[in-house]
Amino acid sequence: MIPASHRRLIVLYAIVAALLISLGGRLWYLQVMNGQSYVRLAVQDQTQTVITPAVRGQILDDAGLPMVDNASSLVVTVNMMNLAAQSDGGTGVLHRLAHLLGMSDKLLTEKVRLCNAQVTQPCWPGSPYQPIPVADHVPDSIAVQIMQDHAQYPGVSAGVNPVARYPQPNGANPAQVLGYLGPITAQQMKQQHLPTTGFSGVDLVGQAGLEQQYNQALQGTPGQQVLSVNSAGQQLGVIRNTAPTTGNDLVTSINARLQGDVQNVLSSTIRKAQLQGNTHATTGAAIVMTTGGRVVAMASAPSYNPSVWTGGISQKQYRQLVGKATGVPILNRVTQGEYAPGSTFKITSTAAAVKAGYSLSGTYNCPASYNVAGHNFLNDGQKSLGQMSMHEALVISCDTVFYELAYGIYQHDHTRDNVVVSPKAPMQEMQKMEVAWGFGRAPGIDLPEQGAGSIPTREWLYYLWKGNAHTGQNWCKYGRANGTYVQQIEYQDCHYGNVWEPGMAAIAAIGQGYVAVTPLQLANAYAALANGGRLYSPRIGEAIISPTGQVVQKVKPPLIRRLPVAGSTLAYIRDALAGVTTGAGTAAGAFSGFPRSKVCVAGKTGTAEVFNSSVTSVFASFAPCTNPKYVVVVMIPNSNYGAEVAAPAARQIYDDIYGLEGHKAALPGGNLPRGLPKISSSGSITAPAGYGGS
Repeated sequence: MIPASHRRLIVLYAIVAALLISLGGRLWYLQVMNGQSYVRLAVQDQTQTVITPAVRGQILDDAGLPMVDNASSLVVTVNMMNLAAQSDGGTGVLHRLAHLLGMSDKLLTEKVRLCNAQVTQPCWPGSPYQPIPVADHVPDSIAVQIMQDHAQYPGVSAGVNPVARYPQPNGANPAQVLGYLGPITAQQMKQQHLPTTGFSGVDLVGQAGLEQQYNQALQGTPGQQVLSVNSAGQQLGVIRNTAPTTGNDLVTSINARLQGDVQNVLSSTIRKAQLQGNTHATTGAAIVMTTGGRVVAMASAPSYNPSVWTGGISQKQYRQLVGKATGVPILNRVTQGEYAPGSTFKITSTAAAVKAGYSLSGTYNCPASYNVAGHNFLNDGQKSLGQMSMHEALVISCDTVFYELAYGIYQHDHTRDNVVVSPKAPMQEMQKMEVAWGFGRAPGIDLPEQGAGSIPTREWLYYLWKGNAHTGQNWCKYGRANGTYVQQIEYQDCHYGNVWEPGMAAIAAIGQGYVAVTPLQLANAYAALANGGRLYSPRIGEAIISPTGQVVQKVKPPLIRRLPVAGSTLAYIRDALAGVTTGAGTAAGAFSGFPRSKVCVAGKTGTAEVFNSSVTSVFASFAPCTNPKYVVVVMIPNSNYGAEVAAPAARQIYDDIYGLEGHKAALPGGNLPRGLPKISSSGSITAPAGYGGS
């Protein structure tokens, strides 16, 4: 019989033997079976890739004047991997650097901390191995101090890097059009097939405007440095270095001189409206287009200085750009602002009426009010002006004529579908015409930010009712038949909110109610009217040119469609709009004394009421009347009548285009530069023929 102590010893030996066999098997598995994979991983751990940013291409005006270029700047960067090796984790170095740069410890810490799911901007979205830029345009004295005093500033460097610059030629600052640059995001890396390891946030990419739209052409090709690092992440040397290649330049159709003039006109018009008692008039939009779909000037107010993005934007600055209290300066109101167009919309209503069988040679009554299904709709000014032609109705802008036209079309327009029970209900005839002119759809301009506006179709009404009857605003829950005014409206909307009513059709015909358009859509529609019916997708970019001066690509406004309107009808409308600025026309006062013999301006005023408390002043126009080349649209919310605010502003813009009434011509003779600017391999730019600016 084996003693108990021996049995325990045998069991212990067995356990030890089993452990040794298990350990040996594990070692064999790691070294023999998976040895090569661990060798590869070890090699990967010993190298890191750092991206060297390419010099970004310029954005130029139509004559080659830079609106965005690159300037050499002393940039201070911090290598956080080096600072992490400090005994205090680099806190002391960052404190001394913040004091040297004149910024707070908090701001510098925010700039160098890594972004993740818990850490939001401001933070560093790039690789931890990439030197992080914390200040640009640094004075030479500070750069020298950093380079000489390595002991005080380990891991901190100062070197020359290209930095985006905004020269604002002739005062041109289309900030919202140009867009801005920001560090690459993970989504953009995937979409653009860019490196996903160690990509440099110094190599900024377009995050809005033309910078984003044409980013691939502008950004060039980044270089790469493959670094040797040890297990602690410290750099040991450079294994491979590939130089970056410069990006292409973008020539736009923006004319810098006219752009600066339009900005000034817009700003002064808003200030004047405020002085006249319209204290809420703080925003506005103005655009100049060719009738072929090219944007020559685009101004949105309030604006901002785009250099605020250079070197990293603070949280306070970002709040100012997107805050309602400051007017949301980052918003491009030409492409994103959506406003009721008022009577400028009557061009589509006229076209719809003619298609429905109403005669251009007929006469129409203009009473002080018109009854639509038991509701009186008033003429502006509540004046009865008697019988008139369609031409006169456009010239003097008689609302009741268009109420009658809209109601007549409504009564014969799929009336069984006016109780909308499906999103597939047919579109109303008048709204078909509005959509055909480009409203209710994004115009497809070469900017990532653009609104579609709103055209109240039966489908639109269905989704509005479905989204708010029992959810959203929950009309059925809060509505009361005998409650407050708002509760009564909610009660009506609950029970009848899916009914396309005649009053809705009537008010939409004069560009009010639920109708909303962007200034760009309105300008594009007037361009189609002026050019005989061709609706283009507008373009700002004109050509992409390589650093050696070769034309890589010409950009042309693509044709969307031809309007479903006879040429004779368009000519009739154009002729009527030529009368708006003379005689009894609604814009005659605004254009009194204008040198019509030199340049004839045709247009339409619009005054769109908002909640019966404020109005949007609108003027949409083209010139010259008989051979239109340019379209000008001005919209000023919370101001006054179109004839009082927007029309005088448009007059000044035409003065600036042609050099009338003491103004210097931005486009002498009304002509754009002929051809493209020439860019030499050395970077010098020669303006094209016919350029009259400076």
